[in-house]
Amino acid sequence: MSQAEATPAAETGVDIDVMRVMELIPHRYPFLMVDRVESIVPDTSCIGIKNVSINEPFFQGHFPTRPVMPGVLIIESMAQTAGCLVVATLGPESEGKLVYFMTVDDARFRKPVVPGDQMKVHVRKLRNRGPVWKFQGEARVDGTLVAEATYSAMILDA
Repeated sequence: MSQAEATPAAETGVDIDVMRVMELIPHRYPFLMVDRVESIVPDTSCIGIKNVSINEPFFQGHFPTRPVMPGVLIIESMAQTAGCLVVATLGPESEGKLVYFMTVDDARFRKPVVPGDQMKVHVRKLRNRGPVWKFQGEARVDGTLVAEATYSAMILDA
């Protein structure tokens, strides 16, 4: 990932906006956890962007006096970013297919993600065999690592 971080987006891959994200994956508000994807390099890596707003519905209960983005939703953001990478790799026939979590390993939460943060989710494909894909993800805010995990998923028809 450090090589991708050091190289400008124009040299590493393509960027997509939220409307294109919604063509690639089936998630919708309030469960769409990716606002944009940068630097997609098919079959390799990409960076998902999540702009964290106080208007997120989960902040009403997590926690009202000190809003913190739930760790499980940070992992979900990693998974949705990886889903965009899978579809960008497989091509248009895979658009809208479901990507199901299979495993989450070595998840670590380093620092809270709060309203006003822009979370950048760096996803790197580790391998794939048929419909099963394995990824390493890191979430960063202002360059600081806030969460990381290794996870696998399976892509299926919707």
